[in-house]
Amino acid sequence: MTIESSMTPSDATLTASGIARLANVGRAAVSNWRRRYADFPSPVGGTPTSPSFDAREVEDWLRSHGRLRHATTHERAWRHIESYQPAALLNDALGIAGAFLLVRADTASTTSEDLPTPHQLIAHLHTLDPAIARLVDAVVPKQWTPQLITLLHTVDQLASEQDPESAFEYLHSQYVTSAQSLSGLAGTPDTVAEVMLALAGTGASTFDFTSGTGTILRMAADRALTDGTSTRCYAQEIKPQYALITALRLWFVHLRARRAGHAGQPPEVHVGDSLLADALPHLRADVVIANFPFGIHDWGHDRLAYDPRWTYGLPPRTEPELAWVQHALAHLSPGGTAVVLMPPAAATRPAGRRVRAELVRRGALRAVIALPAGLMPPVGIGLHVWVLNQPDPHHAHSGGVLVVDTTDASTSRPLIDVVTAAWRSYLSDRYAGEAGVHRLVPAIEMLDDQVNLTPQRYLPQPEGLAAKPDEILTRIDEFHQLLDGIKRALPAVNRTQAATLRETAQANIADLVKAGSITIHRGGPRSRSADTPTTSAVLTAADVLSGGPPTGSTTRPLSEGPGPRVAPGDILVPSISSLIAAHVATPEQVGAELGPGVQLLRVDTTRFDPWFIAGVITRTDNPRLAGRTSASSTGSLRVDIRQLTIPVLPLDQQQAYGSAFRRLVEFRTKLDQAAATGAALARDINEGLITGTLGTPS
Repeated sequence: MTIESSMTPSDATLTASGIARLANVGRAAVSNWRRRYADFPSPVGGTPTSPSFDAREVEDWLRSHGRLRHATTHERAWRHIESYQPAALLNDALGIAGAFLLVRADTASTTSEDLPTPHQLIAHLHTLDPAIARLVDAVVPKQWTPQLITLLHTVDQLASEQDPESAFEYLHSQYVTSAQSLSGLAGTPDTVAEVMLALAGTGASTFDFTSGTGTILRMAADRALTDGTSTRCYAQEIKPQYALITALRLWFVHLRARRAGHAGQPPEVHVGDSLLADALPHLRADVVIANFPFGIHDWGHDRLAYDPRWTYGLPPRTEPELAWVQHALAHLSPGGTAVVLMPPAAATRPAGRRVRAELVRRGALRAVIALPAGLMPPVGIGLHVWVLNQPDPHHAHSGGVLVVDTTDASTSRPLIDVVTAAWRSYLSDRYAGEAGVHRLVPAIEMLDDQVNLTPQRYLPQPEGLAAKPDEILTRIDEFHQLLDGIKRALPAVNRTQAATLRETAQANIADLVKAGSITIHRGGPRSRSADTPTTSAVLTAADVLSGGPPTGSTTRPLSEGPGPRVAPGDILVPSISSLIAAHVATPEQVGAELGPGVQLLRVDTTRFDPWFIAGVITRTDNPRLAGRTSASSTGSLRVDIRQLTIPVLPLDQQQAYGSAFRRLVEFRTKLDQAAATGAALARDINEGLITGTLGTPS
């Protein structure tokens, strides 16, 4: 990273982490430099365990030693935010940068050496919207600090290279996806948000009562603008820093709408606990959409016992999700649609069956869609989407609930196509189910003593799925051959007295990145604008783990250009996982665009064997070195592969190990295939014995 000398204040300081990011190396490298080089700058502050250094001295030292990597304006802008001190105010730095960009978007000014003062910034925002001015005023200092001056000048330069909205969307995507980010935000991936919005439809008003940083609302506003209409967005968020980011992102879209001639109402964003301090009690929106937090048992059960929102029954203390559901319904206009993400356990827990029964009986619950696992944290669980409406007491409801199961990994259709086809059929006068995929379940069938809403419970196997006896016997022979192949797939190994890979000299991946031998790319959310869109296939974390083709997709403006794409020999690593899982890209994955939550290592194949690198990265103790706890409560880790080391070996030795690692991958693939094939075979044999088409030897 390069700091422009004209933008580096004389009293700016950097911590060891900041220096590491400046040179694109690990913190261990900075510690080594301090020990090995007598001319390394001395600390100017901080503590013995966390010293700070003069930024200009560090920059000069890095430049003189050839360690100052050139960075784009994008990278410099983000690293100024990521290295902001104190780190707890990183959110404020992003908010201030966004407010500056919003003012610039409104004035359409060009780059200037003179920054607006904090007072001028707030005054301009007040002319736009007093509410957003108050949110920004809470984080803006009375005078710009040297750090903020450097940041705002860099952000100003970034806005001169692309439009201010795209600049802020880039910074936001880095904030959400960076392994170094302190956001702790579990956002909604585009793939899931698109499904939710397709189910919700459009309306004059859209409400998200746990907005996070506003991803779903921004997508809804952008989609309405693309369709030539507008929707007024309402949001409530308990964290002020997230509420500010939501307001900024929505205002960028609103400014675009103004320029396009859509004189709609501006967005309205409130801070507070939606259940305990509803900021919009009288709002009745056409669309309510939310990805709320799961499992928060201290949600106010005792204080809200007589709340008028509980028209379907008081949610039990252990069922906060059913409180969120009824909150959504309370804010829904007649004829409107609410779409919420739910944990699958909420469909079956005994404590919630009375509320679930009322939702079904009175026609409030319209659909339950089971999503595949791996789309978003927690990656091991497939979440559900509930679609609800506000029943009209003067009109009879359909008397049924649409259930959709998209968890079948063998489906070749994109997720959005499966869900929208089922939903359109349900809304039409001629609904036609699809065996094993979707079905309209009569309410009476669900209203038993369990009120189990799990879609798979109500979906019969497709007709003709039951195998014929001769086919089953043939598959048994094929299964035996598959088992023989598994035995042969294991690589040949023997006991050795040679030094283990762990005892071999190690190279830090961060240093190899700096040297150009390895490059790292990360997928992230794509920004959206009014430009002509194009669609790309996107590789998700679930695709990486399964080794299958890309199942995601994203729509972006042509002017934005594609994100990182997978090339042959690339090593793919999910950013959030309970273990570090590195996979060499399969031929089906080559050419796909990286999705959120996926990292890519591209190695110089004249020096490194990709299969060797993938194998050593998957080492069982690596999560201790490169993982930190993610925001989810499932024990998953956020992985920063730059913190890892790899053994230094000649290429021919790497290739020997790589061949073994590759065979192990093939062994695990065959083992998984045998498990799936064996389970299906056991099921069909069981059915054959029951139906009498198969028998046991006499």
